[in-house]
Amino acid sequence: MFKNLLYNINGKVAIVTINRPDKMNALNSETLDELKSLFLRIKEDENIFVVIVTGSGERAFVAGADISELNKLDVISGKEFSEKGHEVFNLIEDLGKPVIAAVNGFALGGGCELALACHIRLASENAKFGQPEVNLGIIPGYGGTQRLTRLINTGRAAEIILTGTNFDANEAYRIGLVNKIFPQTELIAKAIDLATGIASKGQNAIRYSLKAIRRVNEISLQDGLNYEISLFALSCGTEDFKEGTKAFLEKRKPDFRNK
Repeated sequence: MFKNLLYNINGKVAIVTINRPDKMNALNSETLDELKSLFLRIKEDENIFVVIVTGSGERAFVAGADISELNKLDVISGKEFSEKGHEVFNLIEDLGKPVIAAVNGFALGGGCELALACHIRLASENAKFGQPEVNLGIIPGYGGTQRLTRLINTGRAAEIILTGTNFDANEAYRIGLVNKIFPQTELIAKAIDLATGIASKGQNAIRYSLKAIRRVNEISLQDGLNYEISLFALSCGTEDFKEGTKAFLEKRKPDFRNK
C-alpha cells in the first residue's frame, strides 16, 4: 500500500515504520506524503488508540531529510518544502491520540524533529540525536528550533542547533529529550507495552489530557489552568468517569467504553 512505510496493528496500537533502509530512512517528499495519508487515516480510525513511530533496521530511526532533494531548493521551493514538513508533523502532534517515537539509531535533522513532534520518546542504547542543519548552511525546517527549545532549556537547545553536533541517548535522557532508554532488541516490545498500557485507559481522559498538555506553550498559566478546569468538567460528564470511579470503589478493573 505504501512504498516507504510499513504499517502494522497490535491490538489498539498502530506501528508506523519508516522503511527506506538503503537511505537510512531519510525523509523525502514522497515519504512525507505517505505519512500524511496514513496519519489522517489513523486519526479517523476509532479502533486505534495509540501510535508508535519507528525506523526500519537497526541503524536509523530517520537520519534526516533526503539531501538530494534539499540540494535543489531555492527560496520559493524551500518555503514549500518546510511547509510540507510542518503540516505533517503538526498533524502528528495534534492527532488527538498519543504518538510514541521508538528511536532506534540515528535521529538527525528531520528525524529528530519527527521525534520531537511525538508525545513520548523512547530510545535504544545506540540512538544518536542532532540538528546538523547548520553544517549544510540552513536551519532546522520541520519545527526543530521551536519544539526542541520548548522541550529542553533555551541554552542547551541553542548549543545543539548552533553547533550541529550529535549526542547520544544518555545525553538525550539527561536533558529530558527522551523518556527512557532500552537495549536495541527490547525497544519495540517496551514501546508496545507502554502503548498498550495507555490504550487500556479511558480514551476520553487521554484525549483531554493531550489537549491540555498541547496548550502549555501557547497560552498563559492562568489561561491554561482555566482550560484544564473546562476539560476536567467535560471529563466528569463522560460514562468512562462514572465507570472508572465505580470500578475503583468496587475494587475491580474498569470496563471503559470510551463514551
